[in-house]
Amino acid sequence: MADEGSGEDYPTEITEYLSGFESSLGSVQNVIQTFMSVSKGEHLKLDPLEQAKLDLMSAYTLNSLFWMYLVTQGVNPKEHGIKQELERIRTYMNRVKEITDKKKAARLDKGAASRFVRNALWDAEDKDKESTGHPHKAKQRKLN
Repeated sequence: MADEGSGEDYPTEITEYLSGFESSLGSVQNVIQTFMSVSKGEHLKLDPLEQAKLDLMSAYTLNSLFWMYLVTQGVNPKEHGIKQELERIRTYMNRVKEITDKKKAARLDKGAASRFVRNALWDAEDKDKESTGHPHKAKQRKLN
């Protein structure tokens, strides 16, 4: 323990972890400041799906920060109600993702599909019907 004289209350082995944690908190603070700088009117311009994504992201972030707070206080968050809350938010995030994916999915054009099938099942009789205009005359020609 080389830093015993520095007056720190924590072991030197965790210094790297603490500096990483402090860096992460700085990043979170920057994101929150950016989020808070956007006016309420800007949030209202979002479509409902985007608004749901923003609300879920905000709720998940705040609950994650509370999870970290509990850890710093020595409370096991896995035994706290915050775990169920995070799982609930994650469920809703998955539902929003499913809706988004469904919107992006290719849709079947029934008219185009029926034309493809009709043309793929082309028959010589159909060709004769089109050229003579009478299906019976086309059959008579085939019999002769």
